[in-house]
Amino acid sequence: MTIHLPQGPYEPRTTPLDLAPGGSPLASRTVFSAAHVVADPYADISPDSPAAVDWDATLAFRRHLWSHGLGVAEAMDTAQRGMGLDWAGAAELIRRSAAEAKSVGGRIACGVGTDQLTGPATLAEVRAAYEEQLALVEESGAQAILMASRALAAAAKGPEDYLETYAHLLRQASEPVVLHWLGPMFDPALDGYWGSSDLDTATGTFLKVIAEHPDKVDGIKISLLDAEREIGVRRRLPGGVRCYTGDDFNYPELIAGDDQGFSHALLGIFDPLGPLAAHAVRVLDTGDTQGFRDLLDPTVELSRHLFQAPTRFYKTGVVFLAWLAGHQDHFTMVGGLQSARSLPHLAKAYELADRLGLFPDPELAESRMRALLAVNGGTR
Repeated sequence: MTIHLPQGPYEPRTTPLDLAPGGSPLASRTVFSAAHVVADPYADISPDSPAAVDWDATLAFRRHLWSHGLGVAEAMDTAQRGMGLDWAGAAELIRRSAAEAKSVGGRIACGVGTDQLTGPATLAEVRAAYEEQLALVEESGAQAILMASRALAAAAKGPEDYLETYAHLLRQASEPVVLHWLGPMFDPALDGYWGSSDLDTATGTFLKVIAEHPDKVDGIKISLLDAEREIGVRRRLPGGVRCYTGDDFNYPELIAGDDQGFSHALLGIFDPLGPLAAHAVRVLDTGDTQGFRDLLDPTVELSRHLFQAPTRFYKTGVVFLAWLAGHQDHFTMVGGLQSARSLPHLAKAYELADRLGLFPDPELAESRMRALLAVNGGTR
């Protein structure tokens, strides 16, 4: 039955892709999905209040990802770190998710930042904040992801401050960590990270940190939406240091790789694409690169739509698709962020995801899309 979307009439699918949980462990690539949090829609709070999280639904979504063989990258940008989820909420999320991972045998890595700092900070205060979060993540039994820090970006005077801060943290880490370079398109406060707005200069500093501590760096996650730069950095990494792509625009080609290497993955888009992404990697595990590309290349249009500027609001589309897919019972977000994208944007996301067969129950997705249209201006 035709649904009248803002962009025009659309005939929804009637059958989803067959993407059941289970299957062999992913072998050729290490793949993390950066997972969103589910808000509590009945909490009587304001946008400025601490986040109210529906813990049961949040952990159920992580079990969904683990059931398909994906790792979970916890308390990252996708979980609204710095955009509704404060450090107290993130700490609770890390504790609960790490315990859940242990109970089901799931792989988990957690973000380590400095978001407990609420104002201008000295470099010593930045280091102490990082240390507090690193200790919590390691005590939880999860792998640490050293995230880019707004406080460090504000306090650092140049590349040497980054080199000193990261050297200090890497010496303290008990196990190899993932270093995360998040570009300003995801967080404008991170402009000039690594001590320079010139990306070539910043890349040099980033690589120097890794070269000086290769035994403490499991890998790097680059989120700059620049495939050529990622490939260039990937080829300059010391042996044994992985590159985890964070490029939600070019991930199929980067994961597939070339004759000089490939990227693993730590991606926000693998929140809605989780089952399909896992299936595609299993195809890649057989050596069928073209089959992998045939599965994932068609998803890029959806990803580029969700991550269009202002990119930091991609989380709204991610949670919207989780609601349509039946992973949660409402379209409410921490901090009221469900209002950050327009109705036409969300309607296009529905159409693109439905064309891909991402919804386990297409009728449910259609029903919820119709309800959203009715509440937000009626149907045409």
